[in-house]
Amino acid sequence: MTTLSPPTKGSGVALPRDPRPGEPSGRRRLLRAIKPGPTADAGGAALYRRWWLPWLWMSPAIIGVTVFGVYPFLNTLLLSFTDAKPLGGAASFVGLDNYTRMLGDSDFWLATRNSVLYALIVVPLMVLLPLVLAVLVEKNLPGIGFFRSAFYTPVLASSVVVGLSWQWLLSDQGLVNTWLQKAHIIREAIPFLSDSWLILFCAMGLTLWKGLGWYMIFYLAALGNVPKELHEAAAVDGAGAIRRFWHVTMPGVRTSMMLVGTLTGIGSLRVFTEIYMLGGATGGPGGADRTLPFYIRDVALDPLTGNAGYGSAVSVALFVLTLGLTLLAQRLTKEDEA
Repeated sequence: MTTLSPPTKGSGVALPRDPRPGEPSGRRRLLRAIKPGPTADAGGAALYRRWWLPWLWMSPAIIGVTVFGVYPFLNTLLLSFTDAKPLGGAASFVGLDNYTRMLGDSDFWLATRNSVLYALIVVPLMVLLPLVLAVLVEKNLPGIGFFRSAFYTPVLASSVVVGLSWQWLLSDQGLVNTWLQKAHIIREAIPFLSDSWLILFCAMGLTLWKGLGWYMIFYLAALGNVPKELHEAAAVDGAGAIRRFWHVTMPGVRTSMMLVGTLTGIGSLRVFTEIYMLGGATGGPGGADRTLPFYIRDVALDPLTGNAGYGSAVSVALFVLTLGLTLLAQRLTKEDEA
């Protein structure tokens, strides 16, 4: 009978290595791989930290996101396939009926047009105007702090208060029409709050006016990272202020511009307060100025005729539209960085 001798160091067979002093054994290494914890060379409080402790600190945020973000989204997605009522009660599964109805609903397409038009006009202006404003107030001149505070003041005001102020300014007997009539520029009051197109454009102006100061702060922080040497070199080469703005300032804050464009686009697709304050509870004459959030409120939350299932389907469409805009902005950002 042939007996097998144990492998030696020169036999080419890997020998099990004895653990070094202070090194965990094979079983402990396996447990540590499954249940991570501090390494052997960790010091201080890390030696006594349990693997579940970071999850404990993150649990409030995880619970908040789950309760107020993930669950409402999944519940909305589920409701979009039912005929649920806004006040509850029995709901039956209707499949894709809500989405089929949505595609053939002229009011839905009108609200979509208003939302997309709102974004197409507001986003470029909101990207460029705060940047120009930030360039103007960036320099440390006497009294410049007053202008920075004045430009930022609308951000602090409530949207409802700002909307009421604009109602007073733009009504037929408001300050704007009264001044224009006394200056003999117009004979009759301009229907700012009764014409559907003027209501939509006035709401855009309100959004721009209220957001300029907020995004100005974004650009002020970004302008501090643009090297001054680039401006000095461009000035030496004979570039004027406008050329330095287009060829030095804007490339230096391109990432911030993409961020502002993304945030503004998402906010424009979700606009509600401006339309409600200027166009009234109907969203303009005959509901001609309703945006998608406004339309969702009308079709989903009416206690008598509302259909929460159909409103959820429109909400899913709004989510897809917003997601598409966000992905487009990210792709443009990557192309610029490349």
